[in-house]
Amino acid sequence: MSFMDQWDHLILFQSAEYTQRYLKARYEASDFSQSAAKSYENCYAFMYYLEHGEAYYRQAVQAPVSIQPVLIFYGFIHLLKACLLSCDPLYPETTSVLAHGVTSRKKKKQNYRFGEDEVKIQKTGLCGHFAQKMFGLGPLEGNKYSMQSLLRQIPELETALPRRKYFVPVKEKNGKYQLPFAVLDGYHMTADRFSQYLSEKLQGRLLEMEAEDGVFSFSTRGCLPPPFRYHFFTNQICFPCKLQPENDLPDILVHYLLLYNLSMISRYETEWWAELLKNRETIDFPAIRLFLQTAIEKGPFLCLQFLKGIR
Repeated sequence: MSFMDQWDHLILFQSAEYTQRYLKARYEASDFSQSAAKSYENCYAFMYYLEHGEAYYRQAVQAPVSIQPVLIFYGFIHLLKACLLSCDPLYPETTSVLAHGVTSRKKKKQNYRFGEDEVKIQKTGLCGHFAQKMFGLGPLEGNKYSMQSLLRQIPELETALPRRKYFVPVKEKNGKYQLPFAVLDGYHMTADRFSQYLSEKLQGRLLEMEAEDGVFSFSTRGCLPPPFRYHFFTNQICFPCKLQPENDLPDILVHYLLLYNLSMISRYETEWWAELLKNRETIDFPAIRLFLQTAIEKGPFLCLQFLKGIR
């Protein structure tokens, strides 16, 4: 789906009648008692979030790379707020959910490397709130994630990351997904234990699972959740080659954390940011550049999938 196609798919939400009907159905599905009143109250905020988000993204496409992180991040935030309104009728119930909900090291060290930097999730704010409301994640307060570990969760970036392969493609045959036994090396599991691991991740969606002839075969109900990832440009489902905590993070949260830090760097670490873009001396540049190109296309796609109920 191209950049323009995504906004074409969202055009129906620029009708108050359609949007109110959509929100009412979502609220009723969650047994919210005031679905009619709240859908009416929220429909214009929902529409304006999408409209403002699109404006930021369209400016990001035309803007120089130096300011793209800020434009993409705030565009993404507006789309996220629309997603939140679709599942949280009371958003924003308090002012505590309006802050970003993430912090990063304010003063960068000498010889700073982006991949080695970290972000930390705070007790309150947008980040933890949408993680809980949209994806049902438990408290994330205090969790730290390195930029390198987050970049490795985005299959589109694999060509820009050094030293190793991070994903294996998931094949489809006879209506089933297939993973080779080779993935066991990165998970340090037996075939039986890995089958159990997959069953746990696909809980509620798994229809059938078998392991034979060097291949794990399984069928599911609905789309594949993390740790499975979708490669936007090749239309390929991928699976991480190595077991790590970040594998379970939703794609939207991975993008949010990376965009937050890049937007902060581009605003407040101007000298380092300008040097990176002009001199391109470190391995940081290819990954950051490709991530921004990916985020412009994939961020709206991820939010559109959420609004369509494809999780």
